[in-house]
Amino acid sequence: MLLSVGPLPARILIVSDAWKPQINGVVRTLAKTREELEAMGHTVEVIGPDRFNTLPLPSYPDIRICVFPRRRLSRLIEAFAPDALHIATEGPLGLSARAWAVKRGCAFTTAFHTRFPEYLQARTGLPTRFAYAALRRFHASGQGMMVATQSLRDELAGRGFERIRTWSRGVDLAQFRTELRAEPDPELDDLPRPLFIHVGRVAVEKNIRAFLDLDLPGSKAVVGGGPQLAELQSDYPTVRFTGPRHGTALARAYAHGDVFVFPSLTDTFGLVILEALACGTPVAAYPVTGPKDVLAPPDGGPIQVGAIDGDLRTACLAAQGADRARCRSHAETFSWRACAKTFLSHLVPLGGH
Repeated sequence: MLLSVGPLPARILIVSDAWKPQINGVVRTLAKTREELEAMGHTVEVIGPDRFNTLPLPSYPDIRICVFPRRRLSRLIEAFAPDALHIATEGPLGLSARAWAVKRGCAFTTAFHTRFPEYLQARTGLPTRFAYAALRRFHASGQGMMVATQSLRDELAGRGFERIRTWSRGVDLAQFRTELRAEPDPELDDLPRPLFIHVGRVAVEKNIRAFLDLDLPGSKAVVGGGPQLAELQSDYPTVRFTGPRHGTALARAYAHGDVFVFPSLTDTFGLVILEALACGTPVAAYPVTGPKDVLAPPDGGPIQVGAIDGDLRTACLAAQGADRARCRSHAETFSWRACAKTFLSHLVPLGGH
């Protein structure tokens, strides 16, 4: 078992290569966890790329990676003097934080947020075994690796990862709500029903083409930005692409959908699934890590807030029959406060194992 960092107040340091102004599930998870921990009385610092010299990530210029951050990062860690250190990502900042901790014999935790091996394979063709070997070495130095779902925990254990701890996610129930379906949305109201909608980063690893290629009644819409947006807009002229949305406009898009389609095969959770459900929109997805964990009821009964199927079209058509009130009720079982408490329970004191 991992050790608690002790009574309030604790000084918790999170080092992450994914941080604001990036917009993705990792950033949202860390930001909401930080917010809840601070509300509980802890002092939480996040060190991200915004404090360092950076370069745009090849093929994805919206994401910037740090250049030679080790010396400055060491000074920042020591100035903060944390009680616990959590390394959220395996990029340049994460590697530098790991090197700092290992050199000084300090204990820390890590997290497996992203399937980098599959992303690299999608972009370069590199076999996943090489990247998984590197990730095993990275995480083996810590005292616990947090993952979002039980199915991912089981999969990574089968790949040789150790000391794995489940750390679920939450959803902002005040922002994402069913009432927004009644509000007008000029970009979506003119589309024939049913409306099948996808929200998220428009990138190759999200497998959005699998959704756009489906023969479905009604209309399709994609909300979000990313490196594949222009290409998909050109290839699918009948699909409504709104570009990125934020705040109420984002939540309203979810609520206006009749089915939220989640075609990804590589996500480790899928926060967008919870956001759609909180807006009352049922979800169609493949039976993979993330959807099969989030959509299933706690008692292990049949999925009633959407549909999962190896044939995504079948899932889309079946999901139309889900009760929107039940979707919202299911989302209400996920809270950011519970997420933060679980995260806290997995941390270890910096000075001990």
